[in-house]
Amino acid sequence: MEIGENTPSDWSAWLPAATREVEDFLSEAGWDQPTQLFALVPTIELVAAEPDLAERLPAAEGLTPIAQEPLTDDDLAETLAGIFWPDEVIGCALAQEIVVLPPEAEAELDKAVADVDADELNQVAVRVAQQHPDRRDARLVVGVLRSGQYCCLLRLKGTGDTPDELVEHPDLAPNMVNALLRTLDIDA
Repeated sequence: MEIGENTPSDWSAWLPAATREVEDFLSEAGWDQPTQLFALVPTIELVAAEPDLAERLPAAEGLTPIAQEPLTDDDLAETLAGIFWPDEVIGCALAQEIVVLPPEAEAELDKAVADVDADELNQVAVRVAQQHPDRRDARLVVGVLRSGQYCCLLRLKGTGDTPDELVEHPDLAPNMVNALLRTLDIDA
């Protein structure tokens, strides 16, 4: 296979596997990980540029996630708005630990933030979610490609005798998908 032989539509078949690879990588390190961004590059092009990597990669096909420095900024939206990937990066993935509340908790959350000013809204919402008795810790991983395809995974942390649960659904994080797609927009 020649470098560049694959078209962007071909890469969409590899996106779920690359997204799962990111989640597996972070799962090995356990919970309480910082938000992490990954560049997604064609493995064949990575091996062509760095032949020594061929021995360490399981296959010369697909997409390889390349970990970037953990994101420590409190304003993730602002951080992502300042990121623009070079052309060699055909996609990216972001992993972030979040709190998931059951649907019935929405009314409680709305009531708790009803009289809060805009500057404190996020802090109060996070505090209420963290203290909710039915909250679930989770890790959200969103992968996107320049061609517009995306994949979303959510690992719900197990509780007691309940093991972790992995959910894959395209509509888990539409705002995150849009924010990541903007990092790949060369006209942005």
